[in-house]
Amino acid sequence: MRQKLFIFVRLFRESYLFAFQAIIANKLRTILTLSGITIGIFSIISVFTVFDSLESKIKTSIDSLGDNVLFVQKWPWAFGGDYPWWKYLSRPVAKINELSEIEKRSEAYYAATFVVGNTKTVKYKNNSVSNAQILAVSKDYDKVITINIAQGRYFTMSESVGGRAVAIIGNDIAENIFFNTSALGKDITVFGRKANVVGVFKKEGDDMFGQSSDNQVMLPINFARNVMDITDESNDPSIIVRAKPNVSNEELKDELTGIMRSVRRLKPSAEDNFAINEMSMITKGFESIFSTISIIGWIIGAFSLIVGGFGIANIMFVSVKERTAIIGIQKSLGAKNYFILLQFLFEAIFLSLLGGALGLIIIFAGTLIVTYSFDFTLSLTFGNIFLGLSVSLIIGLIAGFIPAFSASRLNPVDAIRSSS
Repeated sequence: MRQKLFIFVRLFRESYLFAFQAIIANKLRTILTLSGITIGIFSIISVFTVFDSLESKIKTSIDSLGDNVLFVQKWPWAFGGDYPWWKYLSRPVAKINELSEIEKRSEAYYAATFVVGNTKTVKYKNNSVSNAQILAVSKDYDKVITINIAQGRYFTMSESVGGRAVAIIGNDIAENIFFNTSALGKDITVFGRKANVVGVFKKEGDDMFGQSSDNQVMLPINFARNVMDITDESNDPSIIVRAKPNVSNEELKDELTGIMRSVRRLKPSAEDNFAINEMSMITKGFESIFSTISIIGWIIGAFSLIVGGFGIANIMFVSVKERTAIIGIQKSLGAKNYFILLQFLFEAIFLSLLGGALGLIIIFAGTLIVTYSFDFTLSLTFGNIFLGLSVSLIIGLIAGFIPAFSASRLNPVDAIRSSS
């Protein structure tokens, strides 16, 4: 066992030295050869790195809503393929009285809320913020969607039901119109009406879908319905329903479908004139897009890896030819065929791993640039590093086997004579 370990270490050392000497002696040839492996690994692993980062951000965004939340809306969510929009165009939008019916009839729901959105200018004295996202919500919104309030509080039941002129504002709005002073207790103007600030959202930044509470003003729906049309489709009326613990989305969806069909008095043969959307639709949609692009990444990377593999095989054939006499001497001194084979095979693997490592270094540098230059965290995971190095090792193994095998089969006498 000890002798085998010694042989392995010796093989590794000699292979490393020979490969390093080949790199030094033939810089241009080596660079051109390794560039194929480098580009191939960069193409494949960079695609997976972006996908993993996007997937992580998508999951974070979805987790903020919860996977047991359903959206009753006019338009169904869909990705790719045919989208028969003309079938949905004449559908009615969700209405607040339908929320009341769901609350009366549903046994599977934990909480439900009615939501509409708009964009308006928000003012405080001479300061203003344009294109602020106005979100009007009914009671229990905080039970359906997770919200984080840094200062103040959420609406009380009497404020929500009674339609009091109160508001919760985003961090960016608070900073832009109140600067370094507290926003709590002050009156902002929205839709030409004053609303008293009772809370400020915690700063969070945009999620994967471009949504954020930072530029948001939340109002009670019974206040907002006096200043905006909550049945206007442009305000995207939606009913959001959260299931009870241990109630599946399918159970809740089936129940909501029955309630909505009853409320809208649809005949048994009639199609649904509403959509019940869930976050898993977005996840599945992104997964199908990612799988398609990942295949493209593998195809692009495969071409580069094939070119790089042929390049490494070429270097190894040249290396075998240059060291034929050395091989003959080694065999005449008792070196076994497997010793010669492993020596050249390790050298090919070393060169391939070097090319793969360069590709991973470039990707890592790119992740740092993207992370610090843009509002998006891009990270190179250990899984992707392992994948990149594994692919490099396999390419080196395949590309180096035939040259190494031919070297191991050389006749020692003929090999020594070839040097004369």
